[in-house]
Amino acid sequence: MSKQEKVDSGKFIEEYLVKGQNIKLIILLLDIRHKPTEDDKLMYEFILKENLPFMIVTNKADKIAVTKVDSEVNRIKEILGISYSTIIPFSSERKIYTEKAWEEIEKYLA
Repeated sequence: MSKQEKVDSGKFIEEYLVKGQNIKLIILLLDIRHKPTEDDKLMYEFILKENLPFMIVTNKADKIAVTKVDSEVNRIKEILGISYSTIIPFSSERKIYTEKAWEEIEKYLA
């Protein structure tokens, strides 16, 4: 995206989220293999500032060793300054961790 397209889409997302639109849950999707980008951080801060319901799902968990999943989740928590929120690893390709993700999502939809 060009810089202007990013600005425009950011305004659209912010307007949509601020109006509420009866939002039950925002799922902030992050790649577990990479540290959160500046845009990820901005979105996270915005969600907190607006007190919106959210959960963080880290996709591509199948691309790293199972033994490294917890440490990568903790790294993301540290970067974002999270001490209380759950971050759920996820892999759509290998269908690992999917049950936990759906359990959490269903809590918000009930």
